[in-house]
Formats: sequence, structure tokens, C-alpha cells
Amino acid sequence: MTGLRLTAAAYRVPTDAPEADGTLAWDGTTMVLVRAAADGHTGIGWTYGPTAATAVVTDLLAPVVTDLDPDDVPAIWTAMRHQLRNAGRPGVAGLALSAADCAVWDLKARRHGLPLAGLLGTARRHVPVYGSGGYTTYDDERQHRQLSGWVHEQGIPRVKIKIGESCGTKAPRDVARMTAARRTIGDHAELYVDANGGYQRKQAIRVMRAATDLDVRWYEEPVSSDDLAGLGQVRDQVTPDVAAGEYGFDLVYFHRMAPYVDCLQIDVTRCGGITEFLRAAAVAAAAGLEVSAHCAPHQHLPVAAAVPNLRHVEWFHDHVRIESMLLDGAVPATGGTAAVPLDRPGLGLDLRIGEAERYRVA
Repeated sequence: MTGLRLTAAAYRVPTDAPEADGTLAWDGTTMVLVRAAADGHTGIGWTYGPTAATAVVTDLLAPVVTDLDPDDVPAIWTAMRHQLRNAGRPGVAGLALSAADCAVWDLKARRHGLPLAGLLGTARRHVPVYGSGGYTTYDDERQHRQLSGWVHEQGIPRVKIKIGESCGTKAPRDVARMTAARRTIGDHAELYVDANGGYQRKQAIRVMRAATDLDVRWYEEPVSSDDLAGLGQVRDQVTPDVAAGEYGFDLVYFHRMAPYVDCLQIDVTRCGGITEFLRAAAVAAAAGLEVSAHCAPHQHLPVAAAVPNLRHVEWFHDHVRIESMLLDGAVPATGGTAAVPLDRPGLGLDLRIGEAERYRVA
């Protein structure tokens, strides 16, 4: 058995149009990809965030795992977590930990010739998804085309748009865009919205009451995810389920948030990887909640398949596009589900090196 080796690279892919949500705008997305290698096998894992995460992998994480058995994922995760104590677990260091943990899980499955979903075990073999995009920068026609494509062409029966535009200062346009979205998708698809923390507490309640006739089912981060009392206040005053959790970097975060939301979001590229995703899902289950996997859909498929209390996976426009461009083995979502890869080892995905190098920035 040879030692475990971790390496990292970053790829920045421009968006296909200007994008913004309630509190942020961007024109590109950076994928930080980690390779975990041992015994002639290589696993991959990735996160979306600053290129600085690559240095965390190579300078901090890689040196503490070289003498560990590649199959001992809990020992590897613990060693990496301890190494980050003074660097700070939340933020860039947490992104690096998450990508590295996912790569190690992929490596373990590949070394044993198993699909990762088979190694973890499955509660389902097709994972429910929802189409996610509808940026505040889209005009009416672009929003219509995107939502119509998901619902009427791909058969995805639940879709999400961004609201809370300009930190909540354009609420009338938010309501108008929700109205247009309902008109596009018809009466039978579910309409979700995400304010990205753009509203204040009572404002968030007023906006949703103004949209009562639109039958919105999912209200994501109506206020800042740091405002737990505010999330609870909104949840108790509106009809749609209130969701948050995408910025959770450790288990305690999810434990604190659980009493204030209807569904906990977990992001495998931030929370600490597959290892911590499974724990966070158990915390949610203990609180009587379902979980929703945030973004990075292909990274989530195997672990989402393993979690009994999963509601769905976010089929996020940017990440679906990047993963389809850069990874062989990416799957479509049709009829509202994505198939879990069970016929290939590991994640069932491989980096298209030639394509990826065009976008490499670190």
C-alpha cells in the first residue's frame, strides 16, 4: 500500500449571462478540484469557492494524511479537521476540507471497484431534483425560457427563482417576477423562491403575503441565515416551508438552526464533505426535519441517495453547466429525478483534462 496523496487545482468558468441574486452578483464560478491518490487509483472531489482553497489542500491537509490508510476515511477526516484548528474551520479552509473528504471517499470506492453509492448504501436510486436559477439579472424572456425548459421540456416539476433583489429594495419587481414564473410553469409545478437573506423580518413576511395567490412552496433564506430568530419568525407567519443551512460548515451549525426552519439545507462542498453530510442529515432527522442538498448536484448524488430523510437536490444552473462541461459521466435530470451512478466505480465521474485546462487558474 502506498501513501495517500492530495493535490488540488482550480478552474474558473465564466457564466453564460450576467447573474445575481438578492445580495451578490458574479460573472464566473470557480471549481476547486482535489485529487486523492493511492495504489494507482485516483478519486476526485470538488468545491466552489476561492482559489485559495487549493493552497489549504496542498500546504495544510496533504502533509497530515500521507501515512494514513486510504480506507480509513474517519481517521483521515479527523486528521484534516485537527490541522485546520488555527486556520479556521468555516470559510475557505472548510471548502478545502469538504473537497478533500469527497475525494477520499471517491478514492476508497474506486480502490474497491464499487460505485460510491454502493459503498454508502442507498435509500433510493433516483434522486428528486428541483431546477434552480431565475437570477435577478434575467429579463422576463430569459426567465421564461429557463423555467419552461425545466418544466415543459425536462419534466422537472419544481423550480426556483431568486428574489430579494438589491438587498430587498425592489420587492414589487420580486412579486412581479414570481407572478411571471407561476404563469410560465402553470398550476401543477411547484414554485420555489430564494431571497439569499435579502429581506428584513417583517418585510419577508409582507412579500410572501403579497404572493399568497401564487402558491409558493419553498422560501429559502428569507432573512439572513445568521438571524435564527428571524427565520423562525418568518416560518411561523408564512405558508411555504422556510429553508436555510447552505452556509453550514460544521455539525453544531445545523444543530443550532434545526429549531428555526422547515427543511435544513446541507452543502457537501462546504459542510465537511460526505463524512459530515451524513452526520448533519442525522441531526436533522433527530429534529424531525428533511434535508435538501444545496448546489453541486453531481457531487451530491451518491450521498443524497444514502440519506433516508432527503427531500431533494438542487439542480443549480451554474453547477450543472460546469459539471457537464468538465466531467465525463454527468447525468441528465428528466422527469424530476437524476439517476444515481451505479454502473461505474466511485462517483462515476472523471475530469475532462483537456477541456478543464482551458479554464485553469491555479
